[in-house]
Amino acid sequence: MSTMDQPDIAKSDAGSPGSGSTVPVMLEMKGITKRFPGVLANSGVDLDVREGEVHTLLGENGAGKSTLMKILFGLYRPDEGEVLYRGEKLVITSPSEAIDAGIGMVHQHFMLVPTLTVAENVALGLKSSRGVLTDLAAVSKRITEISEAHGLHVDPAVEVWRLSVGERQRVEIIKALYRNAKLLVLDEPTAVLTPQEVDDLFVILRRMTAEGRGLIFISHKLHEVMALSDRITVLRNGRVTGQTVPAETSREQLAEMMVGRAVKLTPDRPPVDAGVPRLVIRDLRVSGDRGTGAVEGVDLDVCGGEIVGIAGVSGNGQRELAEAVAGLRPTQAGSHIMLNDTDIARCDTRTRRDLGLGYVSEERMTDGAIAEFSVRENLILVDHGAEKFTKRGLLNFKAIREQSEALVKRFAVKTPSIDTPAASLSGGNIQKVILARELSAEPTVMVVAQPTRGVDIGSAEYIHSQLIAQRGVGTATLLIPEDLDEVIGLSDRIAVMFEGKVVAVIPSEEAERDKIGLLMAGVFDDESDEPAEVVAEP
Repeated sequence: MSTMDQPDIAKSDAGSPGSGSTVPVMLEMKGITKRFPGVLANSGVDLDVREGEVHTLLGENGAGKSTLMKILFGLYRPDEGEVLYRGEKLVITSPSEAIDAGIGMVHQHFMLVPTLTVAENVALGLKSSRGVLTDLAAVSKRITEISEAHGLHVDPAVEVWRLSVGERQRVEIIKALYRNAKLLVLDEPTAVLTPQEVDDLFVILRRMTAEGRGLIFISHKLHEVMALSDRITVLRNGRVTGQTVPAETSREQLAEMMVGRAVKLTPDRPPVDAGVPRLVIRDLRVSGDRGTGAVEGVDLDVCGGEIVGIAGVSGNGQRELAEAVAGLRPTQAGSHIMLNDTDIARCDTRTRRDLGLGYVSEERMTDGAIAEFSVRENLILVDHGAEKFTKRGLLNFKAIREQSEALVKRFAVKTPSIDTPAASLSGGNIQKVILARELSAEPTVMVVAQPTRGVDIGSAEYIHSQLIAQRGVGTATLLIPEDLDEVIGLSDRIAVMFEGKVVAVIPSEEAERDKIGLLMAGVFDDESDEPAEVVAEP
């Protein structure tokens, strides 16, 4: 059963806001205000966490969630307000003091050393009973005890790089429990997990709250917030805009509290007759960064007016697939990538773009934009040599400015001016700049990787609308997000990748979260260990 189907999973009795609950309060943050030059990051924020409850902190990027948690962990000092832990005022000046007080954190990006074992990672930074030597036997024994008590099954002796993403998540939780954390902050803990791994994680978290631990859950996935939370506090522009419980709200109401207006969570996908295949991939084989096979014989078609989404746990070849199609990663002999009837497997990136390919990279500040360049410069970064932007061999700054101002207006980019450095923009607005640049070239095929990673819900809504609009004008789109809801909501067909192979292609009307989640985890039909039949043709 997926998290969508279990909104009441073992909820605590913490009660609703103002219910007069007698459950002891672990943490109180009262009137927290934090100012930075020109920015009011937190303004009079109140937050309390009770024993045995999951309290979700919800808000867009820049709403003040991270600042509030950094104050809790001693990375920032509040300008106003106070923190009380179990009724006593607590002044924390460093993360180590927070850990000593019983406050732990599981970061979105795992803080693990891949080449070390689980036991060695857990022992890092701790005093040893053997002086300068680490007593790994004692650490391993304690890890096993914690694992058995909480269902966090993991081998203390295995190197972290050998673990799945879900297992690495467990190691992070074990690290916090090993340090006896009573209050645990979980920052986007489900970002790269399959639906089944999310379900397993939620069971583990409920076991922890049953023992009286308090959890602060930070997530952008509203269905997970509704499934796990006992209480929800929403921040917008550094202020609390509401506190509620799942039984008294909806995903739409939460989104409106976050953004300040009604938000369309599921994009409308009007019927479109798919055209001819514009992107045809045959026997694609690509090596990863370590020289081993990352994409293993992928066959896939994407037709005009169609969005084909790739579903898969991060690290199963999706990034290498996108980079191979875009020309940023070489393909092995025998691979074919047909773009509008031309094999581009050996073509450079300029040729691919001239043939009609647009590309939105998953690493927007590495491959998609240059932070030090202005919005204007980033908007013509790829096409600056085009005839309309040059005049007698020199850049036509008037034409560039006119084009840039038109794109900023058309794509609703929030920027002080087109001369503002890209680094000064929010993640959502940088993504809009990249999307504006790519779509302005009127591509016939788009490869879009992680279109809304780190993007707030309002910007995500806009980006989704643009991708649907491109579908309507006949663009063939290969979509590679990490969020399964995004794949299901936008795609006409869903190709599931596991260990570098496409193990199934599923029409959108047959898409089931549980079925896709099992395929993502490498669980195929019950009677065979082989992948389900692949349907490459639309």
